[in-house]
Amino acid sequence: MTTVFLGKTLSGAYTIPSGIVSTAVPIIEYLFEHVPQLGVITTKSIGLEPRLGYREPVLSQYAPGCFVNAVGLTNPGAQRCAELFADLQVPSDRFLLTSIFGGSVEEFVQVARLLAPYSDGLELNLSCPHAQGYGMAMGQDPELVREITAAVKSAVDIPVVPKLTPNADNVAEIAAAAVAGGADALCAINTVGPGYFSAHGAPVLSNELGGMSGKGVLPIGLKCVREIASRVDVPIIGCGGISSADDVKAYQAAGASIIGVGSALTGMTTAEIEHYFTVLDDDVRGTGNKAESLIVYDLDMGFSPVTLVDNQRVSEDISILTFDRKIGIQAGEFIFLWIPGVGEKPFSALTDDPFSLVVINLGEFTGKLITLEPGARAYVRGPHGQPVKPPEGARIISVAGGTGLAGVYQLARDFGKADIFMGARTAERLYFVDECEACATVHIATDDGSRGFHGVVTELLARKLDELTPDELSKAVFYNCGPAPMVHAAVAVQQKFCGNERIFSAIDYLTKCGVGICGACTAPDGRRLCVDGPFLASG
Repeated sequence: MTTVFLGKTLSGAYTIPSGIVSTAVPIIEYLFEHVPQLGVITTKSIGLEPRLGYREPVLSQYAPGCFVNAVGLTNPGAQRCAELFADLQVPSDRFLLTSIFGGSVEEFVQVARLLAPYSDGLELNLSCPHAQGYGMAMGQDPELVREITAAVKSAVDIPVVPKLTPNADNVAEIAAAAVAGGADALCAINTVGPGYFSAHGAPVLSNELGGMSGKGVLPIGLKCVREIASRVDVPIIGCGGISSADDVKAYQAAGASIIGVGSALTGMTTAEIEHYFTVLDDDVRGTGNKAESLIVYDLDMGFSPVTLVDNQRVSEDISILTFDRKIGIQAGEFIFLWIPGVGEKPFSALTDDPFSLVVINLGEFTGKLITLEPGARAYVRGPHGQPVKPPEGARIISVAGGTGLAGVYQLARDFGKADIFMGARTAERLYFVDECEACATVHIATDDGSRGFHGVVTELLARKLDELTPDELSKAVFYNCGPAPMVHAAVAVQQKFCGNERIFSAIDYLTKCGVGICGACTAPDGRRLCVDGPFLASG
């Protein structure tokens, strides 16, 4: 169903609000190709300089369908985004709305000039409630909103769309000021708050405070859109708490012409998002209300306490941590380990009973983990991701490097008929060899030749695959887990012996939220490791 927005005829009347899912170019390209209902694609908010944002946790669920988040305006900076967007081909029936922010009028203008050549419109983030000096700090003053809008409008020749905060009593006045400054359209609302949420006596978010979103903010979003529409006559992108056809129709009745669906997508795989927007659009055009049933309201982001009982040091920078209880996890899934005040990170469980994991010291959080003493308390959420399902009678061939062994050991243990190829720089960095040999045929390679094959593990893999018969190769299914260079090298070898449909890889991409919302773990083809993987089929 087409719609007209700011001079373009679009393939659909929906968008995903800034900072949710469509936060990386590969994801945007995927949405262009596969989700026509998203006529407007909104980017993450981009500033003049790169920002790392806040440490994890960055997202928490405080009730079913209700979330609090503080990502911290993570972005690679306007110049780098301009380089990335330069290669992005925007279809004629889509509208690329690039969200920008700044700490001053001058910064907004600088970012706008850098990104306008690659955008159909610019969304001005005047509403983020948790980044000090940005967003809401500038968006509560009508005169400043007018000034920023006018300055950006005079600097570019594309539409300008201020995004307004719900955290003001005079949202209609702010909307009028934006339109007086030349706004072509408005977006409402951003997250509400900031709010605070805790677990086990500690704040969950590393920033402590965060914006609230999801089903609980629906009445606030509707109220704001209604007040804005009564005051100004420009198109409105309405968002906040939308999950069903009834919600969409309520926003349309309030005055919105483009509908933003965000938090409702939490926990959905990429295929499920495609299906959701198809069903939602059908519902809105008819009388159904089936899309609501597709929302993952039973998502579990709660934390369970675990106590460390053993810290086995493998090498100077590698430890195996064993905790006091079993966790329910299937091969291929992963968990998050949280230490209040320090942060959280995702891990494959090395074993499930008792729960154990392997840690390599790569930074502040993992450095803290490998020095934990028995008796230390931590917290687990999950499992997350998709369990693996090898075909009946498959011969499992796994290739692991670094902490990747944790991603494949349970796979070999639970499904049998397995070969495990282990790679390490030296013999002292190998771990869990005896346990792997108890359930699989193990092949070891060390870079220095101190144990097993002298060379990299993918060289050993190529030699062994050459020895297999055609019948043996026909039953082989490959699972690779570890650093990107190793995984890519393994896939290149495996593709000489079988098709991509039998090659699955889990690469150590950055994973932040773990439930598919932030987009940090995007793969080059637009899939998200945390919900579509971690083991993704090649090709």
